[in-house]
Amino acid sequence: MAFENFPQTEKTQSEVNAPKPSNNNMRNILTGALVAALLGTWGYIIYDKNNVKEKDSQQENLIASTSSERDELQKELEDAAMRYDMLKSSNTKLDSTITAKDREIEEKRVRIQSLLSKTNATESELREAKTLIASMNVDLEGYKNQIEVLQGEKIQLTAEKAAVTRQRDIARKEYDSATVVIKEKEDLLDVGSTLRASNFNITGINEKNKGKEKTTSTAKRVDKLRITFDLDENMISKSGSKEIYVCITAPDGSPVAVEALGSGTFNTRDGQQKFYTQKLDVNYTQNKRQTVSFDWKQNSNFAVGNYRIEVFNNGFKVGEASRPLKKGGLFS
Repeated sequence: MAFENFPQTEKTQSEVNAPKPSNNNMRNILTGALVAALLGTWGYIIYDKNNVKEKDSQQENLIASTSSERDELQKELEDAAMRYDMLKSSNTKLDSTITAKDREIEEKRVRIQSLLSKTNATESELREAKTLIASMNVDLEGYKNQIEVLQGEKIQLTAEKAAVTRQRDIARKEYDSATVVIKEKEDLLDVGSTLRASNFNITGINEKNKGKEKTTSTAKRVDKLRITFDLDENMISKSGSKEIYVCITAPDGSPVAVEALGSGTFNTRDGQQKFYTQKLDVNYTQNKRQTVSFDWKQNSNFAVGNYRIEVFNNGFKVGEASRPLKKGGLFS
């Protein structure tokens, strides 16, 4: 093969004088790019870290603020609860209104405490707790006013009761005094209404054949004693049946009392029990003198000696007389 020699183009002077690019310049460019990239990366890392720190700081501040607010709300709740307990202890009279308010306040207190007891309570929950505390304080003020009204009524009732008690005591004292006076007057009337016996006549009677009677003072001939006396006029004693007790005492001092013949016992005004020989129910007419007569005939013979006759009415001895019976002789 033949080679042909072509004439080469001549280079210009500028091309001849231009410097040739070197490998060092490329290395420098790459190094600068890497440094720039590295600086950018570190800058981003630093920026991101600062953002994280700022967020953490904000979160910590939020947590601290929330905790502080929760503590403040807890203290407000405790203060409100303390006032509530004090008001309850001072309230000695519960009516239906106070009882209903008690339930309402207690429900709010329980709800507030449940909200504040949460570790991670939200702002919404804290706002609810704050609102409930404010409402609870309003309720407590109304509760206090109601208690003051009740206490005022209690004081008034106490004063009225004291006044009524004083009036009752005065009335009772006056009543007792009046009762004493009335009792004294009744006692006086009772005593004053006691009948008096007078004009005694005691006769020994000897019963003859065919119903004939003869007076005698000889003991062995006496079959019965006829006792007669008058009940005097009495303006106080009302008309009606009066109990008259006749007590006969034998010469030996023993009471003449035969139960089969109607004898018995009664109580005198001095509280003693006494045997009576005969009880008489007399239909008395007020302020009229009346004669009373009865016969006492015993199963045994009459003894020689003095027979004492006592008459009692209303528990009092109202008259007394005696009749001696003598021993019989040849000409008696």
